Amino acid sequence: MILTAFFLGLLGSLHCLGMCGPIAFMLPVDRKNHLKGMVQVGAYHLGRVMAYMAVGLLFGLLGRGLYLFGFQQKLSIGIGIIMILSVIAPIKSSHGKRLLKPITRIISGIKGKLARELSKKSPDTYLSIGFLNGLLPCGLVYMAVLGSIGLGDPAQGSLFMAAFGLGTLPLMSAAVYFGNFAKAGLRQYFRQLIPVVIIFVGILFILRGLGLGVPYISPAPIRQFQGATLECHP
Repeated sequence: MILTAFFLGLLGSLHCLGMCGPIAFMLPVDRKNHLKGMVQVGAYHLGRVMAYMAVGLLFGLLGRGLYLFGFQQKLSIGIGIIMILSVIAPIKSSHGKRLLKPITRIISGIKGKLARELSKKSPDTYLSIGFLNGLLPCGLVYMAVLGSIGLGDPAQGSLFMAAFGLGTLPLMSAAVYFGNFAKAGLRQYFRQLIPVVIIFVGILFILRGLGLGVPYISPAPIRQFQGATLECHP
């Protein structure tokens, strides 16, 4: 599943350019000193990956709680179904927008802080920009977050999100130096490919939840021994 997260980030990173590309291009990177510029870009990416890992840890804890209540397999199947439905039957509702108003306020605060950080050039600026950037909403990130919940483990959830973030590095690095470099045809191709990748990941989570006994893809569920009796002999 970790490798799947990496390819989800890699193949979906052109989609990420729509949200994060302008921020990456606006980074106050030193373009005269190449070594210094690379360190600054590296700090930006480190901040993004750290944010993804923190989110993965948080939602992995949520999945862990559901796992302890015995919902692990059902949770994995449910998340797989949600991923697939998000592609074939996306929900557009005004009620959903009203429910998300508190989150919208938080996002507005993040954007304000991000704008202030972009005007600075201190050493910690790039790490802060990356971290705040990683907290901005993105449909593809939501899919990765669902994956971290489905894994039912905070460590695995964090690693899943880290792998997703690492997958976005090549194109996001290109955005820092070249801006809107991708041709319209290439962007359109990747937009068409992203739903296929999400459906594929959804199927993997469903198979994982079914516990068919297929190594790495659908491992058999671990049965806990209950009701064990102890015999005492005089």
